[in-house]
Amino acid sequence: MKPNILVVFADQMRADAMGCAGHPCVRTPNLDRLADDGVRFVNAYTPDPICVPARASFTTGNYPHKCTGSKSNSGRILDDQIKIAELFSQNGYVSYASGKLHYVPYSPPGTPRLLHGFDHAVLHESGRIIKSFDPTGNTPGLEDYHDYLKTVGWGGYERAHGVGNNDIHPAPSPVPEEHYVDTWICDEAMAFLEQHGRDHADKPFFMFMSSPKPHAPYDPPRPYDTMYNPRDVPPPFRAEEQGKPRRTPTKFREMITHGWDLWPPQCHQVARAYYLGQITLQDKQIGRMLSFLDERGALENTIVVYTADHGDLMGDFGFFAKCAFYKGSANIPFIISWPKILRKGTIADQLVGLQDLLPTLASLAGLHLPREVDGIDLSPLLRGEEFTEREFIVSYCLSDPTQLYMIADKRFKYAYSQAGGTEELYDLLKDPDELLNVVGDPGTDETIQTMRKRLANWARENDELSILDGDELKRNDDNETANVEFLPSTMGWRWF
Repeated sequence: MKPNILVVFADQMRADAMGCAGHPCVRTPNLDRLADDGVRFVNAYTPDPICVPARASFTTGNYPHKCTGSKSNSGRILDDQIKIAELFSQNGYVSYASGKLHYVPYSPPGTPRLLHGFDHAVLHESGRIIKSFDPTGNTPGLEDYHDYLKTVGWGGYERAHGVGNNDIHPAPSPVPEEHYVDTWICDEAMAFLEQHGRDHADKPFFMFMSSPKPHAPYDPPRPYDTMYNPRDVPPPFRAEEQGKPRRTPTKFREMITHGWDLWPPQCHQVARAYYLGQITLQDKQIGRMLSFLDERGALENTIVVYTADHGDLMGDFGFFAKCAFYKGSANIPFIISWPKILRKGTIADQLVGLQDLLPTLASLAGLHLPREVDGIDLSPLLRGEEFTEREFIVSYCLSDPTQLYMIADKRFKYAYSQAGGTEELYDLLKDPDELLNVVGDPGTDETIQTMRKRLANWARENDELSILDGDELKRNDDNETANVEFLPSTMGWRWF
């Protein structure tokens, strides 16, 4: 029988926030186990450090501007696109989703539920999406986790606390661990697979187990809120590092941060400790699922993937959340495990992205793609066979006239902001933490010119012409969006 597929998808998960990645505090024994049993990629990038476009890229294998026509959360997946769940369902699999899809469009109340190719799904979507249909969030049948909370006595929690999932307001969740969203997602996924074993034992499964965490508001339940001492958690990199553009995006701060910039450093450390607590709780659910599969004899024939839509800056350089190209935001965890076939305990430095998962998983399962996609098939690399790797990888976000672009190879990362033409360049071999912007330093002109040319050529070849002005990268100086009080910097939004 073809291999089962389990994709564990996190939201806003840093690539370095795992024990196997060398984090000095966080405990992730099950992620470490996956890495020991498989391949962990250390140069994995999101195609777009915003939730909806990154997820669209995962499910279609294409860059967001091709699969949605957008580089922001407004883009809906176009009708001509392959969707990963549809591909597997049409080729003998039964596909399941438990948790957060966050694909556009959504199904409003009173309409058939849109599952984006999955045969079966239980959903927990973004709170603000649900409230767009009803300000109270009271939408029975649309939001399965909210409906579940009502059955266990916590139905008013999401409305009562007033904190949304884009609010930076760390506080322990009063919802006990057994009813917390990550636990519920794993419970529902296991229930699906238990039923699958009874009804479809002759068919493989494709399971998408997707958590909305460790995304803000950083609200781990007990005991995960006290699991990490804020004093022991490494502090963020500071904004005083050399060469960082210093801009204050007032509108964005008013909309999102809710006072984060006013917090003392101790509060920042509490947020970082809570973030790690959520990760350890998520890791526990991964362990539960792996044990569930192992006990039923299914784990050996299951390909397990762990990844995320993007990371979280968590205060690095004065930034939080995403929409940035520093490694905290742009780099993602990327682990693929299938011990009986793939190389175990391998650390791979090839440049990879979310768009590669569809062609890779299709190849490992022996499925034919009906059309070409932007992603590349990593299966030869995973098997230890001959593999032609990328020379560079591109990421971007936002729209004209405030577009942000990044192009990186194994040595350098270059970022460009259309607003003002701001540039940053980091030597990743000498400066892996991206502390020093070397634009303007002696000897860097040739590298900068090479990166500009690569980015412009990539844009032409991929029909991403909105960043081009003839043969040059487009620059906006006179638009009101170039006001220093409104713009993001090249690498992200800064709160001080």
